Amino acid sequence: MEGSYDYLVIGSGIAGLTFALTVADSGSVCIVTKRQREESATLYAQGGIAAAVGEADSLESHIEDTIKAGAGLCREDVVREVVSEGPAQVRRLLEWGVRFTRGEHWPFDLTKEAGHSHRRILHAGDVTGQEIERALLAAAESHPNIAIHEHHIAINLVTAKGIDHSWKGNDRCLGAYVLDIHGKRILALAAQTVVLATGGAGKVYLYTSNPDIASGDGVAMAYRVGARIANLEFVQFHPTCLYHLKAKSFLISETLRGEGGILKLIDGTPFMKSHDPRGDLATRDVVARAIDAELKKRGDDYVLLDLTHLGRRFVERRFPNIRKRCLEFGIDIVQEPIPVVPAAHYFCGGVMSDINGQTDIDGLYACGEVACTGLHGANRLASNSLLESVVMATRAAKLAINRLKTLSPSTITIPPWDPGGATDSEDEVVISHNWDEIRRIMWNYVGIVRSNKRLARALARLSLLLEEIQEYYWNFTVTSNLVELRNIAQVAWLLIRSAQARKESRGLHYNIDYPHISEGYRRDTVLTREIED
Repeated sequence: MEGSYDYLVIGSGIAGLTFALTVADSGSVCIVTKRQREESATLYAQGGIAAAVGEADSLESHIEDTIKAGAGLCREDVVREVVSEGPAQVRRLLEWGVRFTRGEHWPFDLTKEAGHSHRRILHAGDVTGQEIERALLAAAESHPNIAIHEHHIAINLVTAKGIDHSWKGNDRCLGAYVLDIHGKRILALAAQTVVLATGGAGKVYLYTSNPDIASGDGVAMAYRVGARIANLEFVQFHPTCLYHLKAKSFLISETLRGEGGILKLIDGTPFMKSHDPRGDLATRDVVARAIDAELKKRGDDYVLLDLTHLGRRFVERRFPNIRKRCLEFGIDIVQEPIPVVPAAHYFCGGVMSDINGQTDIDGLYACGEVACTGLHGANRLASNSLLESVVMATRAAKLAINRLKTLSPSTITIPPWDPGGATDSEDEVVISHNWDEIRRIMWNYVGIVRSNKRLARALARLSLLLEEIQEYYWNFTVTSNLVELRNIAQVAWLLIRSAQARKESRGLHYNIDYPHISEGYRRDTVLTREIED
C-alpha cells in the first residue's frame, strides 16, 4: 500500500466515494478510512437528499428556502450552482444503483422537512444513507483503479512547505501520514491530489447524533498546515435524538415532523406554536432552542414527539427502521410518543473551499461536511448535506482530473515517519479522561445557548488541555485514540475562538449577551494558524 497515487481520498462516505468514482478512470485512487469501509456519517443519514425534481417544485424555490435558512450568510452563487446540479446528481446516484423509494403517483415518493416550501426530499424509506452507502461502495469495489483500505487513520497532511521551509509561493499538498491501526505502523502516502472527505466533528459534544468517527480529523489536519477554517461557531443541533440511557446517538429523523409528528411537553401540551408561527416545521435552530428553553424552564429531561395520531399503518410503512429501533428500547411509536432531546448533529463550518472544493493549498480538496463552501451559511436547510456532498465532490473531481493532466508523472516522495523519542504509553486512561472532559466542557459552555462568560471559561480550560495533549502526542507512540483526541481538542478550541469572534446571534449561533443579528457581522469568521480575524 505504501507508495504514490494519483488520488488519495481520506474518508469513505458519500463525498469520498463520489469523488473516487468520478476520477477513477483517470488514475489510481487510494481511499483510507479509519473504521470499516461503510462506517461513515452517510450510513446513518435517515431523511434523504433534497432536489427540486417534483412537478410543483422549482429550482428558484429550493434556492430561496436554502438562503432563508442560512440567515444572511449563504453565498448565493454557491447555492445556485449546488441546487441547480441537484436533479442531475440524483440521476447519477440512480445510475450507480441507489434505490430511492418509489411513489404511488410519481416516480419517487417525495417527503417534506422543516424549512422546505415543497416536498422535495428523495429517500429510501428511513435508511437513505445506508442505501446510498451500499450502492456507492459496490460501485467503488468493482472498479480496478480504486483501492479501499479500512482501519487506516490519517495523522497529518504533508505539504511542500512542511518538508522544505525555503519553498516559495502557494503551498502544495503532497500526501499524508497514515496509521495502519491493526498493523501498528505509520505509512507515508504520497499523492498528486489529496481529498478531505472526513465528515464533521459531532463527538466534540457529549450528546451527538454522530457516529464515533466524527472527531474533526480533516478540519484539524487542514488547520495545522495553514488552510483557512471558517464559521465553526455554526453547529447544528438536531432537535430530536432518542432519549434513553442505552440508546447511543440514535437520531429521530426530521421527516417524522415533516409527516405530521407533533412536539409536546411531558404533560402532553404542544409547545412549538408559542415559539414560532411555523410550529413543528420551524427550522432546526429554532426548534432546538425551543426545546432547550422548555427543558431548562421546567427542569425536565426530555420532550415528546407524538406520531400516534398518524395511524399504525402509515407509521409502520413510512418509518420501519425507526420503529424497529425504538422497540428495542421498549418504545412502540405507533402507541406512545417518543422521548427526545437535542444533540449536536452537523457542522456548517469547516475547511474553506471554493465552488470546486479547492482549498488554499494546491492539490488539497475538501468535500462534504468537512468543508465550508458557503452553501449553508449560518444554518443548514434539512437534507441539503447529502446534496452538497455529491455535487461538490463531483465538481472537485472534474477539476482534479484536468489538473492531473497538467502535472508530470508522479515522482513525489515524502520522508518516512519520524517517531523521535516517543515511547509506548502505560497510562491510556489519560486519553479517555481528557476526551470526556472536553465533551462535557463543550456541552455545558458552548452548546445551543452561549454567553461570554461560558465561552471564556471553556477557552481557558481548552487551552490548557490542548497544551497537555500536544505534549502527550510528542512523547508517546501514536495510536488511533490519541490521533482523535488531538483532533477533537484542536477543533473544540477553534470552535470556541470562532464563537467568541461573532458578537451577535445569527442562525445556529446564539449568545445571550448579543441576542440580536448585527449587520456588521454579515461575514465569515475565518481562522488560520497565522492570522485570526
